[in-house]
Amino acid sequence: MSPLDFLTSLEGALFILRWLHFFFGIIWIGHLYYFNFTQTPFFAEADPAVRSGAVQKLVPRALWWFRWGAFWTAATGLAYLGIRGHQLGSTMTASAWGVSILTGGILGLIMAANVWFIIWPAQKIVIANAVDTAAGKPANPAAAAHGARAGVCSRTNTLLSIPMLFFMGAASHFGYSVSESSNTMGYWIAFGVIAIAVEANAIKGKLGPMATVKGVIVGGFVLTAVLVGLLTALM
Repeated sequence: MSPLDFLTSLEGALFILRWLHFFFGIIWIGHLYYFNFTQTPFFAEADPAVRSGAVQKLVPRALWWFRWGAFWTAATGLAYLGIRGHQLGSTMTASAWGVSILTGGILGLIMAANVWFIIWPAQKIVIANAVDTAAGKPANPAAAAHGARAGVCSRTNTLLSIPMLFFMGAASHFGYSVSESSNTMGYWIAFGVIAIAVEANAIKGKLGPMATVKGVIVGGFVLTAVLVGLLTALM
């Protein structure tokens, strides 16, 4: 089979979807880490005028790439999983590949939802407030609260990105098996409880240990270890 024949086949289409998924994912997660590891510490030390200028001119550009990177990462991932799911049928959720890729995929979808339904709406208010106050208009008293909520969700996404990336790679490179004695349902229930708890904190909770870069990175690796521990115990 020639390269062109492969690329025009179903497997070739799946390869293209994976390639685009990686491409958009790098744009998305790269900006996520920029916001959390670089921009946030800088804003904490910057003069108010510098911070205001950055919020008006830099942040909107970065958020454009950030949110559309998230959208297309999710879209290409869902397209890929849809085709694979049709091929594999019900065995997908009970295979090692399926458990890993779906764990990573669900975490990614939670993160993408946070981007579009919490972070971006909140940041629009923060940006509009910076533009208005720079023009001499009254400040929006709700802007600080919206900025804080966007910050909690952004740190939560950073936390979730670490196990998400682990399980995406684990689908092809982490060797374990699922047998008839594996408690697959138990894994999905435990995973669901953890995911709901983390997301509930993103929506209503506080930063806690995620307040520092070190804390969110350590938390992400701890969460990854917990999920791997569940695989070990139940699979």
